[in-house]
Amino acid sequence: MGDACSLVDAFRAGELTPAEALDASLDAIDASGLNAFSYTDPGAARKAAAAADVALPFGGVPMGIKELNHVEGWPYTHASLPFRDQRSPFDSTQVTRLREAGAVLVGMTTASEFGGVNLTRTRLNGITRNPWDEARTPGGSSGGAAASVAGGLVPIGTGGDGGGSIRIPAAFCGLPGLKVTYGRFPKGPFAEMGNVTSVPGCLSRSVRDIARWIDVGNGHDRHDPLSLPRVEGWEAGLGSHGDDLRGLRVVVDPTFGGAVVHPDVQELVAAAAADLITATGLRRVDHELRLPPLDTAWALSGLVGVRATVGDRWPDCAEDLTPQIAFGLRIASDAWNLERAARVEQQRVAFVEVMAELFGHVDLVIAATNPDVAFAAEGPMPTRVGEVDTGPGNNGALTIPANIYGNPAISIPVGTVDGLPVGMQVLAPHHGEALLLDLALAVERDRGWPLVAPAAPC
Repeated sequence: MGDACSLVDAFRAGELTPAEALDASLDAIDASGLNAFSYTDPGAARKAAAAADVALPFGGVPMGIKELNHVEGWPYTHASLPFRDQRSPFDSTQVTRLREAGAVLVGMTTASEFGGVNLTRTRLNGITRNPWDEARTPGGSSGGAAASVAGGLVPIGTGGDGGGSIRIPAAFCGLPGLKVTYGRFPKGPFAEMGNVTSVPGCLSRSVRDIARWIDVGNGHDRHDPLSLPRVEGWEAGLGSHGDDLRGLRVVVDPTFGGAVVHPDVQELVAAAAADLITATGLRRVDHELRLPPLDTAWALSGLVGVRATVGDRWPDCAEDLTPQIAFGLRIASDAWNLERAARVEQQRVAFVEVMAELFGHVDLVIAATNPDVAFAAEGPMPTRVGEVDTGPGNNGALTIPANIYGNPAISIPVGTVDGLPVGMQVLAPHHGEALLLDLALAVERDRGWPLVAPAAPC
């Protein structure tokens, strides 16, 4: 199975029909043991496939929608058992634009509850598994999206990244994954801004799929006052920024200033970074990376929206929630106050200033995406890397900085450790997505990566 763009090419050439591609996806979903889909809508999908206009960017492409997204008439559960009977009354802006681009919506991919954990295991849906090794997790929160794309079920699907929730599962599943500049893709309707970290996006198999996705989805929407103006030409400009890349200052630190990263992952990322620097003419510079720590106040800030969602169901619903969410809500209910809120704002200001200073000295940062390869599908979240005790905060230490600062970052597959994928993360200043896509394209052309996991159906 190829990428989404090649599927559209096949439709246009008359080599395959959208209905045939959809049937293949539905059959693969039914046969899969990954538990990557929580809901499918074959009837509506077949109607859409029969009427698909293949001249559109994603005309006829079967697509998964992350279950934290709104699709009119579909379940809107937050991946949470107390909301299992809730349905969405509207399409999100992202879904509306995908429909207009010709996408055939197959069903909803699993996610971690409220998008709050780097592990896709919930009381509502059970355990989602990694197609590279079904004993391992695909990560979270967009775990079902990554598993479904890497597992050969659909060629592309929606994701979201509020602390690494696109980049982390992309890296665990051997896919490229881009977190865009905050506001590039609008949220809404009825958008909750939360702590202003989360951005929509996609899980895909190729860099050109990501570029086409940006063409389809970017641009201001009146329901999201923080959304950015539309920018054209992402796919058309792919691969054309070589002159812009040459001479850019890049710092390479697989630990991103202090995360605990497995030595084998560090070695692989460092080697891939050296190859990329040589291939693209980047200029490596030395610059000490030291990011300010984030204490529990920051973690609690992400639970404010969850508490608003559960409303008067809390605390009676506690036993129906995943342990991490229930524990977090209990702590936040007791500890969140004006002092904690002020501390979060102070931490944000300090973090932004450090990141701004960093990008005053360098143009790009290369680090690992994850501290290690994918851990057990059942959990728990790792608190060790090799022989080193890390605490749970280490799991997002490499990805969270770009969410707080709002700048773009991409995870690029660069090989495997112990047979499991490793991602190299590249960060750029705000609005630098085109440079990141070209860097990822250079790696894709030089090293390549499997479009689906080796054990997945093709």
